[in-house]
Amino acid sequence: MPFIEQEAKSEYKKIDGKRTHVITPEVEITLTNTETGVEYMSDAEADADVNDPNTATQREHLRRDVHIKVASLGLGAGSGDL
Repeated sequence: MPFIEQEAKSEYKKIDGKRTHVITPEVEITLTNTETGVEYMSDAEADADVNDPNTATQREHLRRDVHIKVASLGLGAGSGDL
C-alpha cells in the first residue's frame, strides 16, 4: 500500500526580490519486501522489520518505488501568469 511522503502544494515566494510560483509535487512511495511481497506503510515499519532479529529481512530486500505526481499548469499568453 503506497504512502504519501510529501504533500503537493503551490505557493508564491519572493526569490531574489521577484514573486515566484513554487510548485511542490506530491510524492507517493511504495515500499516492498522483495522476498515476502509485504508492502510497508512507512519507512519506520520497514526499518522495524529489518531490525527485528525474529525476521530474515535485510535492507537489500527492500524495494522503494517513487511516484511523483506533478500538477498540470496552464502556461502561456492565455494563462494570465506572465
